[in-house]
Amino acid sequence: MAETTYPFEVRQLSAEDGGGFFVTFPDLPGCMADGETIMETIRNAMDAEESWLATAREFGDPIPAIGQSYSGKWVQRVPKSVHARVAYLASKEGVSINSLVASFIAEGLGRH
Repeated sequence: MAETTYPFEVRQLSAEDGGGFFVTFPDLPGCMADGETIMETIRNAMDAEESWLATAREFGDPIPAIGQSYSGKWVQRVPKSVHARVAYLASKEGVSINSLVASFIAEGLGRH
């Protein structure tokens, strides 16, 4: 078993989520692992990464570059009514539309 190549994130699971630890690989969609201890979780993460990459190669799926960097910018078109509502809420809160939408996205990701 090789060392992991891709960056990964480890978080501790609550007792109601079963306890232990959970790993995800931001660059490898759906690649995750868990374990009772940190060491077990890391070993399982290495196996998960290896399996994810082997499966991608087997099916000819694209393999992401390691540690892709993102600009933090994209353009999103929305219906005029959504734009108007977001502009109104941003004005009411005294922030820019970008700040408001970024906070909505962060909140949604935090729940996920």
